[in-house]
Amino acid sequence: MKNNGVNLGDLLKDKGQIFEEMIEDIYISDLKPNDNKEIEGKVLSKRLQTTKDGKEFLLFTIGDKSGTLRAIDWFNAKVNSEKLNIGDIIRVKGKIVVFESRLQLNVERNYEIHKLNENEINPEKFIKTSSKNIHQLKDELFSIIDSINNEYIKELLKYIFIKDKKFADSFSYAPAAINVHHAYKHGLLEHTIDVARLCNSIAENYKNIVNKDILLAGALLHDIGKTKEYKITPAGIEKTDEGELIGHIAIGIHMVSDYAKKISNFPKHILDEILHMIASHHGELEWGSPIVPKTIEAFILHFADNLSSKVEQVRSHIEESNNEHWTEYNKNLGRKIKITKTEDK
Repeated sequence: MKNNGVNLGDLLKDKGQIFEEMIEDIYISDLKPNDNKEIEGKVLSKRLQTTKDGKEFLLFTIGDKSGTLRAIDWFNAKVNSEKLNIGDIIRVKGKIVVFESRLQLNVERNYEIHKLNENEINPEKFIKTSSKNIHQLKDELFSIIDSINNEYIKELLKYIFIKDKKFADSFSYAPAAINVHHAYKHGLLEHTIDVARLCNSIAENYKNIVNKDILLAGALLHDIGKTKEYKITPAGIEKTDEGELIGHIAIGIHMVSDYAKKISNFPKHILDEILHMIASHHGELEWGSPIVPKTIEAFILHFADNLSSKVEQVRSHIEESNNEHWTEYNKNLGRKIKITKTEDK
């Protein structure tokens, strides 16, 4: 399956096979205290700091698809700070210690951190994929479309998700974010189905005041601009130029408007309501929506979208935690999360 002209499926298979033979396949989640390892990771943050006595050190964080690791360089701090950029894939060696209750890599004194070129990167280490059954998610998508009663809306959704094969492939492959929620291959499909399920349940609870067809259309279409906002590279998920300049809300509005022109006599009042849901699904102006929800369907979509995002953030944060009872503080959620075993609930 292709993404921005790159056949990532073949790339993963071929490069993964090559790198399996070349280097020891060490993931961050495999590391233990007192290990002395050479590992590869994507630079997620870096900060050049100075101690009270004037000694410079470089504090940085690297990550792969299994987790993140704090690292500190006491020996070549300034040189490496100038050398490394956020997003670089690097190879670094050092000792794994426990500092402030979490693992940390102390960079080896005479080790030169190496920035990997694209042909040196094993994509298998940096690209997560959905744990859900993709074929079942696609079947559920088609089932939701088939449940629509309004013929104009049904035809629009069929055109977008079934007739347009290129878009359908892109949609099923795309991530839903870079690092906040559903940030992996097929994440957009998984998130969209999750939101549609929530909207369907809520619509059943408010049958007398909700237009279920318009609500489900908004659920399926609210994030389609993300197919052009993000791209998957060997180093992971990145924003496209279009994504940086325009953003998925505006992109999605343009996409749906163009698709609606292909449906003969598509009612303008229905299109306006669907476009309003795309425009307002973030809920607040300060959260990136150009307008706040002004229909009952738009309100429901916003809260369903937010719920899907938050639950996935909590689930992912718990899964990545090395602790037994409480996770570390999560800046996106603004709190620690209590870890409760399913059997204890």
